[in-house]
Amino acid sequence: MSDLSESSYCQTPHTSSALPWVAALAFFMQGLDTTILNTALPSMALDLHRSALAMEGTVISYAMTVALLIPLSGWLSDRFGTRRCFIWSVGLFTAGSLLCALSSSLPMLILSRIVQGAGGAVMTPVGRLALLRAYSRSEYVRILSLVTLPTLLGPVLGPLLGGWLVTVASWHWVFLINLPVGVLGMMLARNVMPDFTAPTRAFDATGFVLFALGLVGVSFGLESLGSESSWLVALQCVTGVLLLAGYVWHAARTDNPLYSLEVFRLRCYSTGLLGNVLTRLGTGGIALLLPLMLQVGFGESAQTAGEMMLPVALAAIAMNSRLPNIIARKGFRWTLLVSTVVTAFATASLALISANSSLCVILPLLALFGAANGVSLVSGNTLAMGDLPAGLASQGNSLIVVSQQLSISLGVACASSVLNLFRQPHMTGVGLTPAFHATYLVLGVMTLVSACVFLRLKRGDGAQLSHSVPVPAEH
Repeated sequence: MSDLSESSYCQTPHTSSALPWVAALAFFMQGLDTTILNTALPSMALDLHRSALAMEGTVISYAMTVALLIPLSGWLSDRFGTRRCFIWSVGLFTAGSLLCALSSSLPMLILSRIVQGAGGAVMTPVGRLALLRAYSRSEYVRILSLVTLPTLLGPVLGPLLGGWLVTVASWHWVFLINLPVGVLGMMLARNVMPDFTAPTRAFDATGFVLFALGLVGVSFGLESLGSESSWLVALQCVTGVLLLAGYVWHAARTDNPLYSLEVFRLRCYSTGLLGNVLTRLGTGGIALLLPLMLQVGFGESAQTAGEMMLPVALAAIAMNSRLPNIIARKGFRWTLLVSTVVTAFATASLALISANSSLCVILPLLALFGAANGVSLVSGNTLAMGDLPAGLASQGNSLIVVSQQLSISLGVACASSVLNLFRQPHMTGVGLTPAFHATYLVLGVMTLVSACVFLRLKRGDGAQLSHSVPVPAEH
């Protein structure tokens, strides 16, 4: 997105007080969509005649599409205007939701999720950009904190709503619920969304292709681990890494790259970004694994599985309110190291959950995981954003959002691949429990290794941010 100075903020008398609520609708749809699907996967798999353990493509395809297309959002809004881009992107997301509900096969569902993701990749960044240009910097912080509240509610409402809809109706309603919200958003946007444009710079098409294809290659390689031949997995991963290396070579030699390499020379930024991505490799698939284990392994209903995810989200939100005080007293280095180590322990401890476990065991473990993981991700994002100079703020912010969506995709792919390594063909029902337990242990070790990244930080890093408001973990 284009960098804007204080003087370029352009609130006018025509800026409607309803604008933040229009943006909030987009935030709500995307925040809800990232969590509502997980509890519905077993029901969808049954209807589409697939194994529930083979449904991760529906999550990966959406998250990967969003991650790949977010870099286009700023250029499109500058070129065609925020109002037009917002309306079309919400319409595309809504149409994709309808196609998902009408899908009669897994390939059709995955293609529909890609359409949905293409809309989601644009509507949220453009909504945020419209707010940035409509309000002064001091007002923007207050407005954004209100607008992102639906994003924080998504992890709470998503599993509950998804489980309830599957139980009382069908999985199709997980997607149909987006239709009235999307139509309302488009109608309101037509009347209240400002149509900001800006001079457009040349889009780095070469860098975009190298970056996108590299990420796809690595993601497909991780997703295929354990289900494809080792040489094919290696070929996909190596190809992806080579393409990403090609992007680095290209970015170092072009005047206007998709993402400047300068951001990676900032120690706090690169540490926060890389640490969060690696942490999510170990934890990003938990939101998928837990509902699957509860439903496929333990035979619980979708509604019960959704309710069991509630402690994870509530603990994360509760810790988010206390995080500024924790960082002010302990600093970023201590906070990130301790929270990531505790997250690793909590992830591995999920292996203690069995079909006969008491709620007195399950709920504290889930709450511990949610609290520690939330602290790690939010504090990492806050540290990274606070280290960005004004000239790199736009690219750095976009890259953080891309990394968040990408890590969801990679985390799910990684968790599914590890589960496939331990799962035997004869394992069904409660017999799958050992495979899930082994997966949690491996993911816990992976998360523990990611904590080593934060050893790069020094004691006083991020001291100027100690009393700032944390950046939400997911936008």
